[in-house]
Amino acid sequence: MNYLARALGVALLACTSTTAFAQSSTVPEAETSDNDIVVTAQKREQRIEDVPVTVSATTGARMADLGVNSLSEVALFVPGLRIQEQSANNPGFVIRGITSDSGSAQQGARVTLYYNGIDISRSRGAYQDLFDVSRIEVVKGPQATLFGTAAAIGAVSIISAPAEAGTSGGVTATYGNYNRTQVSGFVNAGNDVLAGRIAFAYKYRDGYVRNIAGDPDVPNQNQGRVNQDDLNGQDQRGLRGSLRWRPVDAVDARLVLTYDGQRNPGTAFKSRAFAPTGGQTGDYGYAELSGSPFSAAVLGAAKLGLKRDVYDANLTVAVDLSPGVTFTTVNGYRRFKSNEVFDADGGPAWYLEFAEDAQGHQFSHESRFAFDGAGYRASFGWNAYFEDNLQRVPFSTEEGTYLACSVSTTFAAIRSALNAAGIPTGTNCVAPNGTIPATRATAILTRGAATQIPYASVFTNYGHNDSYSVFADGTLIPTPRLELTAGARLLIERRKSGYSSVQPNSVILQGLGVRSSLLGTANTGGAEFIAQRSFTAVLPRFNALFRASDGVNLYATISKGRRSPVVQLAARAGTPVTPNLQIVPDETVWNYEGGIKASVGGLTGTLSAFYQTYDGFQVSVTNNGVTTTQSAGSAKNPGVEAEATYRFGNLLSLFGSFAYIDGKIDKGNNVAANYAGARFRLQPKYTASGGASLRMPVTPGVLFYATPSVSYQSKVFFELPNSDAISQGGYTLVNLRAGVELAGGRYRIGGFARNLTNKRYLLDAGNTGGGFGVPTYIAGEPRFYGVEVGGSF
Repeated sequence: MNYLARALGVALLACTSTTAFAQSSTVPEAETSDNDIVVTAQKREQRIEDVPVTVSATTGARMADLGVNSLSEVALFVPGLRIQEQSANNPGFVIRGITSDSGSAQQGARVTLYYNGIDISRSRGAYQDLFDVSRIEVVKGPQATLFGTAAAIGAVSIISAPAEAGTSGGVTATYGNYNRTQVSGFVNAGNDVLAGRIAFAYKYRDGYVRNIAGDPDVPNQNQGRVNQDDLNGQDQRGLRGSLRWRPVDAVDARLVLTYDGQRNPGTAFKSRAFAPTGGQTGDYGYAELSGSPFSAAVLGAAKLGLKRDVYDANLTVAVDLSPGVTFTTVNGYRRFKSNEVFDADGGPAWYLEFAEDAQGHQFSHESRFAFDGAGYRASFGWNAYFEDNLQRVPFSTEEGTYLACSVSTTFAAIRSALNAAGIPTGTNCVAPNGTIPATRATAILTRGAATQIPYASVFTNYGHNDSYSVFADGTLIPTPRLELTAGARLLIERRKSGYSSVQPNSVILQGLGVRSSLLGTANTGGAEFIAQRSFTAVLPRFNALFRASDGVNLYATISKGRRSPVVQLAARAGTPVTPNLQIVPDETVWNYEGGIKASVGGLTGTLSAFYQTYDGFQVSVTNNGVTTTQSAGSAKNPGVEAEATYRFGNLLSLFGSFAYIDGKIDKGNNVAANYAGARFRLQPKYTASGGASLRMPVTPGVLFYATPSVSYQSKVFFELPNSDAISQGGYTLVNLRAGVELAGGRYRIGGFARNLTNKRYLLDAGNTGGGFGVPTYIAGEPRFYGVEVGGSF
């Protein structure tokens, strides 16, 4: 090992307690050597060390070793990546501190999620279960030239296992606490001309947060209320069919059809202010979330929870036109429909009961030509992307309860009157023992004319967004040691937004002489307002790769990213009600990055440093259940990332990762002074992970395997502006998977434990309730454990 390789190894080992994380195996059709990791981050097969950008990649085999099978679990072992799954309908994708999680149909994504080469970034349609996966690639830094406009700060690319020649199959089943039941498998058959593959997965688990609402075994709970399910459970299924057709060696056509569905119980938005019956107010105890008595009619389902269906079709055709010239076309269609009912106040009162009905479909087409020569590589192509989607948000409450529980200054006089009548209000509207004195508010405010006044409203935002782009990328190779790359994408966008609402006036407020909806939102009477704007942008990148030795490469990159402007449309109260249109400028970022990659002996790894500058940094703000986008001015984001694996033959490998990311909004911004100096939300300053993979032969045909792993993250703020009350301190999670393989690996039996120490931590805080001044808190997963069996042929 030469001096430069030694220096890299020392730096990586110093970054983590073991070594930095990397992934081992590669896809069958792209293998080169035991240490090589082959990716398609630049839309061509390359060893990961030859890609002049920061890329992490993990395979389905590595995921199985770790015992992870969801995006959020994979992210724990990828530096610079965080994925928050408070629900499959509301995932948060975070690359280097930049979060993409808005459900508004009017807003664009910041982080691209790709599935088999197709952009699926629209938040409510983005979640994809992981089963029979070939690999996952995480490309960091702006990647507009390669992945389109949504890749403002990076991209996550999921590639399913392809149909292959030959006959094979496999099945894995696990069972554990909380009735965790998971079964997944595949069957593959075919020859070199035509091959097919079917894969499936089913995942079920009871909720780990007990919900006593409607429970007949709890006093005062069986009073005509629906018996709600326990919270934060899982009930999802997936099915995928793949075909591969190669009539001649020069043509490779692949068709992939996927269904992904969830029937999960509700999310545990738990309040610290509103106690359940019995008075338990901690973040990790039982909850009493019940939705509305009119949930079925108003919110779409009687029980809290998610119903979501996603259908995806992908057709990719690659043709070798001549030596060194390839044409590829990638076409995709994705349709999603979901409805999630949730109790946003986090307590037993009929106060903030919401649903989110999200629907949409997307069509994408991309074609590109690639050229390979002795001293150059080049590509050019075009892309068209069309999406139609909507986000409909119905709301249900009881008027007196809403007015009593509200903390808004708008209703301060009403709360004073209720206090004088002996009704506690604000965060005291639910008594410490979980009883609800606020239920008497309607009778007092109507002087006995009514004891209960149900209230319902809804608003809907629409997005019809079309984008067209052309792109070109070229690499000059003046010597075998040096590669210089330049590329750009020209983008034309047409963003068309719509908004409608039905926000009836409050009966109680009208009796007090005030004509207003409870939420204070303008009522369009169901009429839709429409606004449209067009935008253009040029997004370049520049890269250099220097081969310092056979196993060590240096690279540097400069690239520009952009999040689309927002045609933000709502309604303004008045006579008549008029459109309220705001054009939020685009968010742009320049990324300056350099690093070193090594694949020497048993060591593979990457060490990188970056500095990013933002203009027009966009933030999301939620008030009264409505989320809008604002510009918070400029921001800076310096960081360092490292990951590596060291293999001691076939017996043992050590892996680990480390990231330091210190993204903050600049102080002294005049655009939004209350954000000045705030850290980026959902991004810890420090993250680290590590572990070992042991494979020890016991007897001929019997092998013992064990993969202990650990991950750490420092303090994280869940919202902007930052608040200690809406944050989570640093914590460490420990996982273990171990067992035996039989008959040369054809069968296996073992066990697993996740969060082995049963560490308590928060998955999220603030949420919709925070927009009403009553934040809620979602507990992270407790200790999960169980057994697993599997077989293959």
